[in-house]
Parts: sequence; C-alpha cells; structure tokens
Amino acid sequence: MLFNTARYVLFLPATVLFYYLLPFKFRYIWLLAASYYFYMQWNPWYSLLLFTCTLTTWTAGMLLSGFHTQEQAGRLAPETGLKLRRLFLTLCILFNLGILAFFKYVPFGLQCLNRLFALLRLPALACDFHITLPVGISFFILQSLGYLIDIYRNDIQAEKNVLRYALFVSFFPQLVAGPIERSQNLLTQLQTPHRLRFANLKKGGLLILYGLFLKMVIADRAAVLVNTVLGDTASWPGFYIVIALLFFSVQIYCDFHGYSTIARGSALMMGIHLLDNFNAPYFSRSVKEFWQRWHLSLSGWFRDYLYIPLGGNRKGPIRKESNLLTVFAVSGLWHGASLGFIFWGIFNALCQIAADLREEVAKRRLALWNRILPQSLQMKNRPAQIPPFGRILYKTCFTFLLVTCGWLFFRAGGFLKALQILRDMLRINNWTVLLDGSLYAPGIPRNYMRILLLSILALFVVDYHKYQGRDVADLVLGQGWMFQCCIGCILLFTILLYGCYGTLYDTNQFIYFQF
Repeated sequence: MLFNTARYVLFLPATVLFYYLLPFKFRYIWLLAASYYFYMQWNPWYSLLLFTCTLTTWTAGMLLSGFHTQEQAGRLAPETGLKLRRLFLTLCILFNLGILAFFKYVPFGLQCLNRLFALLRLPALACDFHITLPVGISFFILQSLGYLIDIYRNDIQAEKNVLRYALFVSFFPQLVAGPIERSQNLLTQLQTPHRLRFANLKKGGLLILYGLFLKMVIADRAAVLVNTVLGDTASWPGFYIVIALLFFSVQIYCDFHGYSTIARGSALMMGIHLLDNFNAPYFSRSVKEFWQRWHLSLSGWFRDYLYIPLGGNRKGPIRKESNLLTVFAVSGLWHGASLGFIFWGIFNALCQIAADLREEVAKRRLALWNRILPQSLQMKNRPAQIPPFGRILYKTCFTFLLVTCGWLFFRAGGFLKALQILRDMLRINNWTVLLDGSLYAPGIPRNYMRILLLSILALFVVDYHKYQGRDVADLVLGQGWMFQCCIGCILLFTILLYGCYGTLYDTNQFIYFQF
C-alpha cells in the first residue's frame, strides 16, 4: 500500500480512530494487525518472511538476555556466558543476513561469478531466474539486528512480549523505507499509553500534506524529465544530462524525504514520534556534513554497529580511512546489488578522505610556517570567525555538485551504464538548450516547469529554516487558525492540481522501496 494512494487515505484514519477507541492494553495488537495488513498489500506471502525475521530475532534476544541474567546471578560463568551470547548473536545475524543476501544479492553474485568464469574459460552458471525483492526487507532486518546488538551490549532489556516486539519490527509508517528506529525510541513509545491530542493530529496532518507535496508535486514531476533523458542519453546528450542529474538530486531527496515526512506524520497522529531522517542536507558545506544530515537513521546504524566496532577513528588515520571506505562500500552494496552502487559509496568516502587530507596538510603547513617565522610574525590560534557569504555559498554549491556527481552512479545502477551516461554528457556542448526552451521537450510543459521551480523554491525556504534549527511545522502551527488553514489549503490544492496522477504515474512508487 503506497502513501500516495486513495487506499491509504482511507486506511490511516480508520487505523487512528480504532487505535484511540480501544483500551490501551489492546492497542498494540490492533496496530500489529494493521501493520501486517499494510505490508500484505504488496505480497501476502512475504509477510511470512517478516514473521520469520521477527521470531528469530525475538528468540535470540530472549536467549541473550537470559544468559546475561544467569551470569549476574552466578549460575553461569562469565566466560561461558560471553561465548554463548556471541554464538547466538552470530548465528542470528548470519541467518537474517543470509535471507537478505538470498533475495537481494544472488543474481548479482551469479553475474560476478560468470564474469570470472568467462575469464577462466569455464562454463557459465545458469542465472535465468528472477527473485522478487521483498519490499522493505533491508530496513526491517537492520532494525531487528540493531535491537539484538543492543541486547548483546546490555544497553537494553529484551522485550518479553513477542507481539509488542513484532509491532516494533513491523510498525507500518516506517516499515518499508524507514527511518530505521532504535528500540530505545520506538519500543519504549509502544509501551507507553498515548492520549488523543488535537495538536498531534494537526501537526501529523500538516506533515503528511507536506510529504505528499514533496513526493507528488516535486519528485514525481521531476522524474518525468529525469526518466526521459537518462533513459535515452544518446537522444538527449550534453546539457540535457546535466539538468537531468540536477533534477535527480532534487527528485531522490524529495522522494525519500517525502516518505519519511509522511511516516512521521502518520505515527504522530497516534502520539508516536519517529526520527526526522533528514536535516536540510543540501545546505551542507562538505560531504562529511552531508552524511551527518542525510538518511540519519541509516548513517547512525552504520556508525554504531559497523564503523565504531571496526575501530572508528581510534586506531590512527590509516585505519580510520580504511574503516570509512569499508562502511561506505557496504552502504553502497546495501542500496543495491551492482558495482555502480558500490562505487557510489566509495566515491562519497573518497570525498571525505580527500577533505581530511586537505585539512591535515593545512595544519602541517601552518605548523611549518610557525617554526620558520619569528615569534612576532607567527600565526596565533584565533577563535574561528564566521566565513563571508561568498565562501559559504561556494562550499555549499561545491558540495551539492560533488553529491550530484555521486548520484550519477546511484541513478545508473551499473558502473558501465554510468560511464556511458558520462560519455554522452561530455560529447557535446549544447549549452544553448538552457535558453531556447528545449528543456520543455523531455516531458515537462512550460507551465508545469514553472510550478516545479516554484515548488523547489518553497522547499529551499523550508530547508533553510530547518538548517537554522527552526521547525517550520511548529512555526506554522504557532500562528493563528486562519493562517494554518491557508497553509493547509495551499498544500492540498497544489497536490490536487499539480500532483502527478493517472496511468502514466502509476509506477512512481517511492524510490527507496527497492532497497
């Protein structure tokens, strides 16, 4: 069930209504049933996969917690308990990652093996089959494994109620594309009674409208140009591709940010606060800052459960950079089974490594000058001053262009396909298409292009306030009721008048559903 469908418009109010009508002790059962119904709309059989992941991680969590309790009571030697906890943690992680690998990476692995066999002049393996990727499998498996690792570290206690834990794994607003919630946040809230509050309904509704605006007015409209140009770069070379890549940067942000915003709004209507997955990432002044603001739940997951266990930045600069490369390569592979996604991850890591090296060179150069110059001429350590506007603008634009270059490999999927797009982009200098109206040819008429650009401007204003630490939703709701109604009506009518509808757009599901 997609957020941007009439079915969800009926499903959400009914779910919220019965949620508040039922006694608290039955609410989590109702939400669990609603979440499984929501997930089964894609493929009922894959709900068994969700149930398997839930049951295995809950059982392993109970075992880990039991071993720790026996250690504290003195009924189990600490060494034996540690070995048992490591054993069951490893088995459960391997089992669930094995499920993920089967559905997501078997075709890719067979293709890589066949390429190797071709070099060795060996017969190829049969790979003429198709495995349908279960929606959201990467998200709910990572969320479950994060819960399990937290128990192993003794950061949390295991949830004894298997149904409540099943709701934590399958909670429908964030089930298929995140945010990847931690048990300390979501599981705790599922155990807490929530009263019906009109303020939550208002803010939740406003977030849902804004999320639909991002998805249907900006992302889906930009997708028309992006799909047309990047689907046939030979017919649309040069600056058509440049513009398409810039629009794809907007598309993927509004698509994923739109989903996360709708998920937050849907959960807030039931009094549950989900993590805000994006914090104005395109205002970042470095690639490192970008990844501190983009897909925060995934970045935090890889930081806490992979980067830090690998050693983080505690074991010297070389180990730090190798850990960074490993984490981003795994992140790229998590996004998709192709060399293009892996290179996209490595590209982002290399950008950060290059920035760290540049900073280190600048420090050493300063130290060298301070040793050479007389005491009176040495450069003192002064408090950092606010950079001038021009320097801020340069850093922001440069970071945006670097990130957009990385999106080329993300959008292409395959490494060779990305190189082909790059070649078609550079083979002709047709900058005049920016001025002669040719940009309307790939599918967005002039009037709709104006609406799209105005909508992007509105996104820019909202994100600027967010970058400054202000919550625009709270700012709107802090005004009078007439202003609130005007903003809500503007969003609603913009979605209805300029959102993408009809058979042409039926396949425009959220991009991150495929991960």
